[in-house]
Amino acid sequence: MALICFSLLCFLSILLRLFSPATGERGQQTTVVNVCGKGYFLYELETCLPCSCNGHSNSCQDVTGICNNCQNSTAGDYCEECLAAYVHDTAEEGQLICKPCACPFPISSNNFAVSCEKKGSAVRCMCKEGYAGPICERCAPGYYGNPLLIGGTCKKCNCNGNSDPNLIFSDCHNTTGHCQNCWHKTTGVNCERCAPGYYGDAIGAKSCRECNCDTCGTNSCDHRTGRCYCKPGVTGPYCDRCEVGHYGFSSCRGCRRCVCGVASVNEICNPVTQACVCQPGAAGLRCERCKNGYWNYGPSGCQKCDCAGGSCNSETGQCLSVPVTPPATNACDITCDKCIWDLIEDLKFSNESMKEIKANMVNISSGAAANNRLNHLNTTTQHLKSQLSGWRNQSEHRLLQTDDVEDIVANLQSDLNSLAEEENTMISEGLEVEKETQDTYRRADHLEKQLIVVSKSIQDIIGKLIYYSSQHDLSAEESTWRKEDAEEMVNTMRKLNLSVNEPIATEESMKANQILRRVLQLEKKLNTTTGLVSPIQHELSELSSRLSDTRELLEGAVRTTQQAEEKHKENLVRFQENENFQQKLRKDYGDANETLRVAGDIIIDTGLDVGELETMIKNVSEFHAAIDGANKLLREREANLSRYDKDLVHRATDYAKELQKLAAELENYLKNIDANGFVQKAINASNVYENIAKYVEEANETAVITFNYTERAEDAIFGINTQIGFLKDRSETLLIEATKLLQSEEETDNEAAVRAAKMNIIGLIAEVDSIKKELSESSSQLNTIQRGNTAQRLEYSKRIAENTLNKTAMVLQTVTPINETVQGWARNLDNSEYDTSAYNRAVSAAGEAVENLTDMVPELLDKLRVVEQKKPMSNISSSILRIRQLIAQTKSLASKVQVSMRFDGLSAVEVHPKTKLEELKAFTSMSLFMKVDSEKHKGQDRFIMYLGNKNGRKDYMGLAIKNDNLVYVYNLGGGDVEIPLSSKPISTWPPQFNLIKTERLGRHGKVFLTVPSPGSTAEQKFIQKGEAPGTESLFDLDPDNTVFFVGGVPPDFRLPASLNLSPFIGCIELAALNKDVMSLYNFKNKYKINTAPPCPRYKLAFTQSRAANYFFDGTGYALVRNIEKREKFGKILTRFDLGVRSVMDDALLLLMVNGSNFFTLEMQKGLLRIVYDFGFSNGPVVLEDNLKKIQINDARYHEISVIYHNSKKIILVVDRGHVKSVENEKKPMPFSDIYIGGAPSEVLHSRPELATLAGLRGCLKGFQYQKKDFNLLEEAGTIGISSGCPEESLVSREAYFNGESFVASSQKISPFQMFEGGFDFRTIQSTGLLFYYTEGSDEIAISLENGTVVLNTKGTKVRSEKNHYNDGQTHFLVASVTPQRYQLIIDDKDRQSKSPQRITQQQPSAPSKFYFGGSPSGQYLNFTGCISNAFLSRPDRDMEVEDFQRYTVKVQALLHGCPMEKPPAALYAKPDRNSSKPKRGRASKVGRDKLSTMEVPDSLKDNLEELRGKEEAHCYLSARPRATQHAYQFGGTANSRLEYGSIPAFFKERSHFSLSLRTQSTHGLIFYVSNEEEDHFMALYLAHGRLVYMFNVGNHKLKIKSQEKYNDGSWHNVVFTREKNEGRLIIDGLRVLEDTVPGAGAPWHVSGVFYVGGVPPGKAHKNIQINSVHSFTGCVKSFQLNGQWLSSVSHTFGVTRCFNGPTESGTYFSAEGGYVVLDDTFNLGLKFELVFEVRPRASSGILLHIYTSGGEYLNMHINHGQVIVQVHNGIREFATSVTPKQGLCDGRWHRIAVIRDANVLQLDVDSEVTHVVGPLNTRAMDSKAPVFIGGVPESLLPQSMLIRTAYIGCMRNLMINETPVSFSKAALVSGAVSVNSCPAA
Repeated sequence: MALICFSLLCFLSILLRLFSPATGERGQQTTVVNVCGKGYFLYELETCLPCSCNGHSNSCQDVTGICNNCQNSTAGDYCEECLAAYVHDTAEEGQLICKPCACPFPISSNNFAVSCEKKGSAVRCMCKEGYAGPICERCAPGYYGNPLLIGGTCKKCNCNGNSDPNLIFSDCHNTTGHCQNCWHKTTGVNCERCAPGYYGDAIGAKSCRECNCDTCGTNSCDHRTGRCYCKPGVTGPYCDRCEVGHYGFSSCRGCRRCVCGVASVNEICNPVTQACVCQPGAAGLRCERCKNGYWNYGPSGCQKCDCAGGSCNSETGQCLSVPVTPPATNACDITCDKCIWDLIEDLKFSNESMKEIKANMVNISSGAAANNRLNHLNTTTQHLKSQLSGWRNQSEHRLLQTDDVEDIVANLQSDLNSLAEEENTMISEGLEVEKETQDTYRRADHLEKQLIVVSKSIQDIIGKLIYYSSQHDLSAEESTWRKEDAEEMVNTMRKLNLSVNEPIATEESMKANQILRRVLQLEKKLNTTTGLVSPIQHELSELSSRLSDTRELLEGAVRTTQQAEEKHKENLVRFQENENFQQKLRKDYGDANETLRVAGDIIIDTGLDVGELETMIKNVSEFHAAIDGANKLLREREANLSRYDKDLVHRATDYAKELQKLAAELENYLKNIDANGFVQKAINASNVYENIAKYVEEANETAVITFNYTERAEDAIFGINTQIGFLKDRSETLLIEATKLLQSEEETDNEAAVRAAKMNIIGLIAEVDSIKKELSESSSQLNTIQRGNTAQRLEYSKRIAENTLNKTAMVLQTVTPINETVQGWARNLDNSEYDTSAYNRAVSAAGEAVENLTDMVPELLDKLRVVEQKKPMSNISSSILRIRQLIAQTKSLASKVQVSMRFDGLSAVEVHPKTKLEELKAFTSMSLFMKVDSEKHKGQDRFIMYLGNKNGRKDYMGLAIKNDNLVYVYNLGGGDVEIPLSSKPISTWPPQFNLIKTERLGRHGKVFLTVPSPGSTAEQKFIQKGEAPGTESLFDLDPDNTVFFVGGVPPDFRLPASLNLSPFIGCIELAALNKDVMSLYNFKNKYKINTAPPCPRYKLAFTQSRAANYFFDGTGYALVRNIEKREKFGKILTRFDLGVRSVMDDALLLLMVNGSNFFTLEMQKGLLRIVYDFGFSNGPVVLEDNLKKIQINDARYHEISVIYHNSKKIILVVDRGHVKSVENEKKPMPFSDIYIGGAPSEVLHSRPELATLAGLRGCLKGFQYQKKDFNLLEEAGTIGISSGCPEESLVSREAYFNGESFVASSQKISPFQMFEGGFDFRTIQSTGLLFYYTEGSDEIAISLENGTVVLNTKGTKVRSEKNHYNDGQTHFLVASVTPQRYQLIIDDKDRQSKSPQRITQQQPSAPSKFYFGGSPSGQYLNFTGCISNAFLSRPDRDMEVEDFQRYTVKVQALLHGCPMEKPPAALYAKPDRNSSKPKRGRASKVGRDKLSTMEVPDSLKDNLEELRGKEEAHCYLSARPRATQHAYQFGGTANSRLEYGSIPAFFKERSHFSLSLRTQSTHGLIFYVSNEEEDHFMALYLAHGRLVYMFNVGNHKLKIKSQEKYNDGSWHNVVFTREKNEGRLIIDGLRVLEDTVPGAGAPWHVSGVFYVGGVPPGKAHKNIQINSVHSFTGCVKSFQLNGQWLSSVSHTFGVTRCFNGPTESGTYFSAEGGYVVLDDTFNLGLKFELVFEVRPRASSGILLHIYTSGGEYLNMHINHGQVIVQVHNGIREFATSVTPKQGLCDGRWHRIAVIRDANVLQLDVDSEVTHVVGPLNTRAMDSKAPVFIGGVPESLLPQSMLIRTAYIGCMRNLMINETPVSFSKAALVSGAVSVNSCPAA
């Protein structure tokens, strides 16, 4: 009211001022009214101001200036806004223009937006009800229509309330409106009528019920009245019988008309037997013949035969002869028909006649005799013919008799069946009558008894009534009155209906009886239990005595151990003696060599012939060549050698079984005792031992293989030594002969002979010198050959084998104490008096076990690595891989042992920092539980923990106790920061575990303390903050120079001064480092570790641990085995319940697998999805829900229930409210095991549907099956999970942005005053927006520009010095804003700053959002990459890491993980310290095993033309995405392939192909070659995921098929060879499959080309199964024939490079060039509409080309970012073009639409529209022409076309005249085109 009054006063005051009196010349007052002109308004009386209406109104209100009647679709006080469904636009003069929203078209009939918003070049529409899509281009769920059709609208689905309420998104077809899921037994377009077989009112009453028609005879029933419409020949109100004259009702296909012969009485037959009623004398089922003894068949029947015997011909009536009476029957009393005996007699006669004829024919001759014989034969033949005629008549007669008998039997059988049915009916009716009679008799008897009782009761009542009347002196009237009251009461009681309460009373009675029975059972059990107490006590006493015996045995074992040590000392002495003996032997060996050298000199002196020496050397060389051949043979046969040392394997197996048995016993004991889950972690640690046994077994296999190889090498050495021994013996023989010769010369007295001999010796010496030199060279060569190439190499292999065996034995020795430890646990925990000490002993034993294992693992890994390097392609690789997996699994288990460790002031532990050190640079968070020993602490300063460099100088962090305070210390290079928690001194801590957490974010640090209150659930929390000096913010650790000590340090390590304190005394349990679970038992080294029992920790003491939570880190899983035995699958309901808390987008929750059957519950993009297949005929069933409101990856718990109802329906319930279901064929769940939160890799790779599933990183709150809880930590198959739910795991500190995504928050920041912010980022894109905030006209932005980081604050730009920050590595950025300067620091090294240009007073403005990764404004290009560990200074809270999960706006951002591809490793890989550089001047030989590393010939190197520099500069995405070298991608089309020409000549004899394969296809062709007729062929293909190798030899086909599946998405090496009729298939060097077929000498010739990846259409069908003829989808690399690269590819069809990184849907046109030709169903004539999306990687290229033979064409291409459509219509050329404002090469998708209508051409690029009108060709006609997409052959382009290069980039969603185009069905895909797969980055 006050407002109205105020408005009136204002109005009156204005009027008074307008008509105020004015003074004239004579002092008289006059009234002056000022009126402003058009376009002005009156302000302050005489002042007229122009209206501010933006040119959309010519008038406005006085004083206020508010515009009147805004025009041009504007609104608002000053026409500054657009009406609803219009969007802002600005003309060149700055004038506001409102255009209709293009939602989807800017015309009134097809503008379905309530409002719209223009952001950059894109328009976002707010659609009306019933419309959906970015531009309202489709109907919303529950609506149908086509908004893209001019005049089209969306209408609400009308299913008359009869649709499935659970399927609201598919209520009706989105275009036609036809209802798709009718319920309530309805059907029809709108579910408006009852379904077939039902009738009633489907719309109003909804009373559809089943028709009462016979289903066998009914075609349909009226859906309104239920009237039955019968099938042909069926009648009756319910269509339940045949019409008269019809039969065959039971066939359910209608009744057929009876078919009766002419001799039937009528056309009516028996409806069951089809028999017709015949005229006299006729017979047969249809009266089609005469009876026996009748003839002359006709409409009146048949006439009786007038013959003595009664039989005549049925056609002529001629009487037949009387048959001979058959002889008597045999003992079996078999009566034969007379006809049969006649036939036998005639056959005998015929046989005799034939013999006579044969004899006559043999003796036949020419002349009269022959003629007589022929006449006789002719007569005989005529006689036989007449006899045969008689036999035929008799046969017909017998046949007629048989038919009559059959008819009679059939009629009798029918009559008997009818009589039997009637008999059964009468018997049943008689039984019913008898039963009813007996019931009636019993009721009558009972009634009689009741009447007697009633009569007695009446007599009693009368007597009592008389007695009552006499006692009370009642008058007759009073008696009558009271009698009437009593009768009324009786009538009332009779009317009472007590039957309602009868069930309740019955139920109460039953329950009472049940309780009684239960009490009796309990009493019986109590008596039984009481009787068992005494035996149990007796057994316990026996167990106690057995424990005593065990203790004595242990003491004996100790004594035995001491004796063993003494024996060991004796063995050491013997070993030393053996060493001395070996040294003596070595000395003797040296003397023998010296003797051999002297013998060699003597041999030379005696003139050994050079030829003999060369012969010996040649023999040795030949022997060495033979050894090489043997060595090669050994290598070839090595794969087939036995890989098992049976004794050692049996020992390992026995150990495994024993360990498994003891572990099961221990687990059984602990399950009944462990109330809080304390001991469960120790059990998890002990589960490692079974894996260790397998580990030993596989390691032993590796050792045996190497040892076998060594033994064969030793055999070769033995051969060489034998040859050397032979040479030595021969040398000794020559020495003896030389000695004798010298002696004979000394005995000669002839001086002349001596002088001559002397001269000869002098000459001989010179010759000997030359021979000696040659011998020396030969000897050195021999030694080099023996030792360098053979002996040393084999000796080294022998040492490797021996070392491996030694390590295997050491592992066995390690397992033996573990076995004893487990037995000790069992003994300690065997009694029920379990206490903390037993638990402590168990935990201590677990720690020692893990310690022993940790000491052994690194050494074994080193040995395995050496063996693996020696034989990379042998069977050793699989064993090594398995061992590595087990070791990694063991380490993972060790890191999850949640048990504390006791420190006594002398001990220390060095822990493995599981987290990658790079992730600790910007943000470091660590939590641990600590209990201080207050008795020994005594206020002394002590060291707790250190993580940092080995030198202890900088970049370290730690914890300590100083001055009775907990102190957090860290150093980033600028000095120590000490943060003491003075608010809670150590001396005031309770004597129990307390939770400590430290955080460091850049320079800012915090320490948290949580203290539980004894005896309550309350907690005390304390916090202290600090900040490092200087500007350094990174915790930069070198992985090779980092240590992590807890409790203390080794004596040789020097701590920094701030942490150089006494070691810790108390107990510590590590919890987490960043987001990874940590444990002290995952240690590298230990130092004087305390063996005393650790401190038990009550794990429910803290709030975050009080719920039954399980934490999954993404690598582990829980496995519940034999679930159907523990809780049976329900016949009606089978139910699973679990609570999930996670921030992941994709994760596996539940998995069940059994052969080909599977069930998965997973998260996809935060939404639940179920896929399952129980052997359904239609394949897997999918249940998914896309409602954003039920996304469960929001870091909150969500309750999920999966229900399998009646074995035919899956129901998904989320948070007890949202329900979704899907039906399937009725089949039970065929599973026994269930995986939770993940699964082993071998299980996931067993099926393609499971290969992409990722493990859960998050928490589960309980798991129930059939409402029964399961403790997942107690399940034997559980691996890699832990208790609790750490909050750090649910924080989204990292986000991935794809170029179109961003996150935003509206929380308050002040970036233009005192501000600091920072984050990690990683990208390979050169440009993108990292951070953005605006406030009024001011903005602050951090972005990448061509690899340079730019900080833009209020127009002042600070640029980084370096410009390569898009190198794919992680960089840390810190930006600070102060009134004095703007500073930018990257990686603590690149520091830049600037002073502000001006200081302005910040005007208050409305709160604004700040953005990461981009913004919706379109001013900057959005970021592609990862941002993590972000922090911003805020006025309302402390500095802390940003949790992107809590942001209010999240657009297409991935908040878990970083799937961004990395650059090639060569760009930033550091050289290996152990790598050796090749020496110059030496040529390195390539062995047989180095074939895969040989240099690629020039013919296969990239020979592509480089893109123009201008185009490279303009395009955001590289024209050459990262791809695997020499690898090609196939698939997308059925005939994707490479063709290689020129088959070599040797190929017909033998071939050796090798390639690497990666695929997920189940079927497809990999390789094929054949001759033209395909009679000879060779093929390699996939069938059901298995590799199949085939070729033919003559008419035989050889087929080799792998047992395992290889479509797991991993690379596999495949070798397939042919040697005439022998074939071999080798996979990964581990699986060797071979076979042979007959026909080794059969010719085999192929011609043409090699096909890789697929074949042309119509080929290979003759030899390969049909579903494997098409191209497989996947990659092939390193394709070689006989170790050599094939010549260059002759033709390419739909093949591109095998790209790395993520992909998306679309078709990619590679830089190598290619095009697609559409099939002829798509005809772009004179009138068409074409729409598609592109994302170019080059700024020029042909998009589309159509041409005709008459010279007309239409061409669409890109020319330096400008889209041009060029048309020649037969008269002249005309064109139109659009240059998008944002540019086509910005890395985003762009929509292009072309509409042609004769000579009118319109082009639309991202809603920027232009058109052109060309000359009209009146003679133009529509004609079919090929449509080329992405390129065109050069010969088809007109000369005037400037752009002639193919398009490079992606294309998707091509539609022609609103019909989607599938490139998979194209007529031709030529060149490097990848259909249905596009590289995303």
